[in-house]
Amino acid sequence: MGLVISTVNMKGGVGKTTLTVNLATCLAKNHGKRVLVIDLDSQISATLSLMSPHEFAKVRKKGRTLSYLIDKVVKPNPRKKLTTKDMIIPSTCNITGLDLIPGDIELYDEYVVSELLHQQAISGNESDFEKVWDNFERVLVKEILEPVVTEYDLIIIDCAPSYNLLTRSGIAASNYYLLPARPEPLSLVGIQLLERRIAKLRASDRAINPMSIQLLGIVFILSGGGLLGRYYRQVMRRVKEDFSAEQLFQNSVPMDVNVAKAVDMFMPVVLTMPNSSGSRAFVKLTQEFIEKLKI
Repeated sequence: MGLVISTVNMKGGVGKTTLTVNLATCLAKNHGKRVLVIDLDSQISATLSLMSPHEFAKVRKKGRTLSYLIDKVVKPNPRKKLTTKDMIIPSTCNITGLDLIPGDIELYDEYVVSELLHQQAISGNESDFEKVWDNFERVLVKEILEPVVTEYDLIIIDCAPSYNLLTRSGIAASNYYLLPARPEPLSLVGIQLLERRIAKLRASDRAINPMSIQLLGIVFILSGGGLLGRYYRQVMRRVKEDFSAEQLFQNSVPMDVNVAKAVDMFMPVVLTMPNSSGSRAFVKLTQEFIEKLKI
């Protein structure tokens, strides 16, 4: 059974997608792991970090994105024959073992989902609509993953920078979650907000799965040096006061313009510029990740 990891922070722009795709690439390329990346963010940043817009356009035209799978769960239809396996893009970036389920700019219609669950609540004589919604959150991503979870060592989910339906469902389907963060006040607020909400999710889920949703660790993605670097260190010390050493990755990702340049090439930096400081940091981080999970 593969481990499911969500990469998530309530704050955008903290390096969430960068961490997801470079970690997944290192796991497959350097450690021979079978890794599936799932893009739950409608900004499709993870998708466009592993394939070009032209390739994505062809895939989307064929309806081979996550949107199809979500719609299949929301509105079951026997005519929808394609499965989770059919959505997978194998060996992305020509890396054996690095697979992708592409996201979509239109993943689902929240109004349609709300109306559907309202009808389910009425037909099932369920007076608590919130309970019906919560149950749906728990099964949505899990149903999508179920047919393939045994075929991978790791499934890494790139969540949206908001606590929406898909983010909650992705977290609920996960064994662990990763928290990328910049050592800046707003990023830390994102951590605090997320931790509170996951605590509630974990508490409600404990009766079903006592070992659900564990924090694997906080990863710092830096973006400055000099005086700003000194400020970052001060903020990082504050975080270390709130979390145990086991909850913090010792390796961080330094400021490196090559990481940003790699985005323009639609590939992870560990492939485009393997000797850059950012790439070397991701290699070390991946080793620490493996040691934490003991895989």
